[in-house]
Amino acid sequence: MGKRSSFPRRPMDDYETPEAAVIPLLPFLNGSKTYAEPCAGRGKLIGHLAKHGMRCVLACETRTDLKAMNGYKVLYSIDALSLTRTDLAKADIICTNPPWTRELLHPLIWHFMKLKPTWLLFDADWAHTQQARPLIVHCEKIVSVGRVQWMEGSGATGLDNAAWFLFDARSIGLPVFHPRMA
Repeated sequence: MGKRSSFPRRPMDDYETPEAAVIPLLPFLNGSKTYAEPCAGRGKLIGHLAKHGMRCVLACETRTDLKAMNGYKVLYSIDALSLTRTDLAKADIICTNPPWTRELLHPLIWHFMKLKPTWLLFDADWAHTQQARPLIVHCEKIVSVGRVQWMEGSGATGLDNAAWFLFDARSIGLPVFHPRMA
């Protein structure tokens, strides 16, 4: 999944979110109870957040070859970049593990943060790059996750550290970094 890996990438960065990557985010959800999951994949993140009292009010995915997991309804063939404020009216926030490929990630950040406060899980190193400069001023928080085991049962973690980033177009400034606590 990372930039140093010799493994071929999955189409559309199709890596399901393990629960261990969700746990560091939970203390920062600040009373949010509902969310939209615009890059739902098979719905694994939805299941993890449901265990912690969060309710997904909209889940969508562009890939139609995926099957929803755990009985969570995912609306397929919906492009996340076509979502509107009306679509997200029942959601407090957006929360997703988006594709990490910059050509996909950056337009998603720009679009989502204009609609709702947006939590995105991706590589922590992004915050240290030149390409992050126009977006980082709209990032309120960075919550460190560390290395993630993306392939369930593999025993191996990814080569890149991950973090949750909270974006909001109304915010102007610099993010607060929250290091790993465990």
